[in-house]
Amino acid sequence: MSSVRIEPMNEADVADVLAIEAGAAMSEEQLRGELARTWARLWVAREDGGGVSAFLVSWHVADEIHILNVATLPERRRHGLARALLEHVIDIGRSERFRHVLLEVRRSNRGAIALYRAVGFFAMGLRTNYYTDGEDAVEMVLLFDPTTGAVTAHDDEVRLEH
Repeated sequence: MSSVRIEPMNEADVADVLAIEAGAAMSEEQLRGELARTWARLWVAREDGGGVSAFLVSWHVADEIHILNVATLPERRRHGLARALLEHVIDIGRSERFRHVLLEVRRSNRGAIALYRAVGFFAMGLRTNYYTDGEDAVEMVLLFDPTTGAVTAHDDEVRLEH
């Protein structure tokens, strides 16, 4: 893998992030709104000093982190960029003694679900017809040990197969 830097997203990154996000969940207005929120944390992954190859949008509220969006340039997928972003956020959660990290993912997105499981998430619930096209969302959570901050292993609480 090439050298990857994880940095806070800023206004100069908006065009690159929107190019990754083309046709997906966040508009320019929504992205700029997230940048303005005091509780939002937005991160970008850059390879070898280049532009943005991947990004992650999260909310840090009280003792939890909620991941709203993770996306990678199509040609850079499966190169460890989303994993690097997730591990960065997990490191923050561990060091700041958060209780857990939450996210929702399309039930059909097996690649993302496998990645989330690989870093410690488990399926805790399903949201029926969550997406505008009627697809279900899998609610996933990563738990931290309250004493050590270590990621706590946990089996799925729901079946993902139909």
